[in-house]
Amino acid sequence: MKALRITILGLAIAGLILAACGGGGASGGQAAPPIPAGDATAGKTKFEGTCAACHGPDAKGLPGLGKNLVTSEFAKGKTDAELVAFIKTGRPVSDALNTTGVEMPPKGGNAAFTDQDLADIIAYVRTLEK
Repeated sequence: MKALRITILGLAIAGLILAACGGGGASGGQAAPPIPAGDATAGKTKFEGTCAACHGPDAKGLPGLGKNLVTSEFAKGKTDAELVAFIKTGRPVSDALNTTGVEMPPKGGNAAFTDQDLADIIAYVRTLEK
């Protein structure tokens, strides 16, 4: 009897652990972890140090380089998580949606950027959107 209770308790605990971890589901896909909240003040510094080279110090874009982020319908239409994913991937010249003919390298060319850094940059750009 005691062994049966221990077995049932063990199965119950295992079930809770699987449920908490999202395991055991038949969906096959896992949701991406949520991105951290961005800090616009920190993002401004990071933007100025990397992104401004193409998008300009005012984020209005530089001719023949980066797009205007202030009025960008693309950026406005994406969630912060979608923008983090986009920036992490970048946009090669071969992408049909690349209208500048200039590559946007992954993470804007700064491989050291973390998800937090990207969230900070996005928070900053969101303060500029019109």
